[in-house]
Amino acid sequence: MSHTALIPSHRKPRRNASTTALRAGVAGGVLSTIAVAGAAGPAQAEPVTQTIEMPTITAGLSTTAAASAEATQQVALDLATQAQEEAAATSAAKDAKKAKAEAVRKAEAKKKAEAAAKAKAEAAERASRDAARTTLRTTGGSSSTGSTAATTTTSTTSTSPSRATGSAASVVAFAQAQVGDAYVSGGTGPNSWDCSGLVQAAFRAVGVDLPRVSQAQSTFGTQVGLGNLQPGDILYWGSAGSAYHVGIYVGGGQFVGAQNSSTGVVQRPLSYDPPTGAVRVL
Repeated sequence: MSHTALIPSHRKPRRNASTTALRAGVAGGVLSTIAVAGAAGPAQAEPVTQTIEMPTITAGLSTTAAASAEATQQVALDLATQAQEEAAATSAAKDAKKAKAEAVRKAEAKKKAEAAAKAKAEAAERASRDAARTTLRTTGGSSSTGSTAATTTTSTTSTSPSRATGSAASVVAFAQAQVGDAYVSGGTGPNSWDCSGLVQAAFRAVGVDLPRVSQAQSTFGTQVGLGNLQPGDILYWGSAGSAYHVGIYVGGGQFVGAQNSSTGVVQRPLSYDPPTGAVRVL
């Protein structure tokens, strides 16, 4: 026997049967639980081996890409067409502006040329009339009026101051109503006249159809002396049948005529521009 066997504090307590049985039961339960958990564990962790097939979209992607490329090409074509149209419009606008400027320039040049030609024609007309007057005064008047011209030469200063009546009054009134209108070569009214156009229109107002030009008007009707004038008589400058100017005697030693572009239609005394002869139509 050990020398310490009799000392209680060094001796291990004995286990009774109940404690041993209890511990065995607890251990068995724990082992059973572990066994069950081990058996169940692998079944729950079994890996998924099923394969899921994904749909193939390669064909759809190809179609979409082709459509996108076509759309892009169309957009590029549209932009190119638009650029061409805008360039053409810009070019057309520039051409139109140039054409307009050229047209304006030509119109101005034409207007200047017409004004110069008109001024030249008027100057030539005035020169012709002055030359004719000089010739007539030098030769003592027109020889084509015969005895009437002789009477005219001796009685020019005794012009009758009688007033117009009837159709002659209408002719005078028409002529005086045009005083202040413009003179235009070839003008026949209503606001511009040449000498024979005014005379023709005045007589047309009373139903008398005169020739258009002064040469023919100077022989239309009866020749009368300048000392025996009556309102409504046609005055002419130059010889009968080749007169270069006509007017209308309105009484009181006055006449109305479309003289030239500087004066237009005026009423003046006979002394302002003494006529060569006269004819009576009414």
